[in-house]
Amino acid sequence: MISTPKALRLQIALFGRTNTGKSSFLNMIANQDVAITSPIPGTTTDVVEKSMELLPIGPVTFLDTAGIDDKSLMSDIRIEKTMKIIDRAEIIVLICEPNIWTDYEENITNISINAAIPIIIAINKIDLEKPTDEFISKLNSKSKNIIICSTINKQNREQYVNNFKNNVLEILPVEFTNPLPLIGDLVPQGSVTILIVPIDKEAPKGRIILPQVQAIRDLLDNNSMSLVVKDTEYSIALKSLAQKPALVVCDSQVVHKMVAETPEDVKCTTFSILFSRFKGDLLEEVRGAAEISKLKPGDKILIAEACSHHPNEDDIGRVKIPNWLRQYIGKDIQIDHAVGRDYPSNLIDYKLIIHCGGCMLTRNEKLVRIHKAKLAGVPITNYGITISFVQGVLERVLSPFPEALQLIKN
Repeated sequence: MISTPKALRLQIALFGRTNTGKSSFLNMIANQDVAITSPIPGTTTDVVEKSMELLPIGPVTFLDTAGIDDKSLMSDIRIEKTMKIIDRAEIIVLICEPNIWTDYEENITNISINAAIPIIIAINKIDLEKPTDEFISKLNSKSKNIIICSTINKQNREQYVNNFKNNVLEILPVEFTNPLPLIGDLVPQGSVTILIVPIDKEAPKGRIILPQVQAIRDLLDNNSMSLVVKDTEYSIALKSLAQKPALVVCDSQVVHKMVAETPEDVKCTTFSILFSRFKGDLLEEVRGAAEISKLKPGDKILIAEACSHHPNEDDIGRVKIPNWLRQYIGKDIQIDHAVGRDYPSNLIDYKLIIHCGGCMLTRNEKLVRIHKAKLAGVPITNYGITISFVQGVLERVLSPFPEALQLIKN
């Protein structure tokens, strides 16, 4: 509640061979000892995350990875974790040494090109050796964003950091220069939006969940008003307004109640559907929901949830959605769960993937997951769209999104 969530920060991943100075580079940028540094190869054994304000860019999270040529007993696990960071990275910083370019550096640059992730190549340790013109020319053929530095040279730190910032600004992903709207573009300025926020067992004590907080902020930024109510007070809130609300948004678990109580001429949707557009691909996830009607008894379904929490006896992903699906299909189906950043590689085994709203993921991570599903030929949808579909109200809650609405009608 007092800082920008990691999922909304620019994710900058640091890659490089063992002991090229990735951790020292992070410490130089942060101007503090964030990561342990040592001349002993393999000191960084896991991904180190550092969130900070990198002005004038804004909130960022640095991801300091283990050396990709780690030869220790745990090297396979460390390298696997390191490479998974590609799914999170929005900018890659590849740390190398002067005049040394191996298969490892070549591999990372090729990965960045194939994944369309902008890359900055940082030549470190220039206090030990100067890069030749030929070496710099070779690197320029791989990236136009090259910085030269010595992470132990405190005197030139400001120069190095400013150079790094300038390079980041040049390749900043478009969503950071022109962020996607969450809800503000759906309602006129000065209008009222009702947000229905149930307070149940899954609601954090003393707080409301992140999608609801972000919706309130986005409405404020759009000079619009929000009226936040529990589902039990929704009908009272409607009657208290002199004019009908421009939009009503609810938690998906009370979508049937919201639709029943909302006038036909008032648009309504769910927080999960808002996040499908904000963090992923709404049209693709609406297409995925249409596949629910084709499921057969015994089909395997993956339910993927980005955040890790202790499930209660009425958990949305582990209890409610599986029960609603079984009721809709009429017979049993097989359901697997993937939690946190564990996204399985065997997606082809599933008939459908049902993903959470992804509020704890970056947009890039969610899009990567959608892309992997498409490559595997597996339809993907999300929690809120699934719930609305099986409860027969999906068309109603897609009313603010004409293109998605037309898709489901067809």
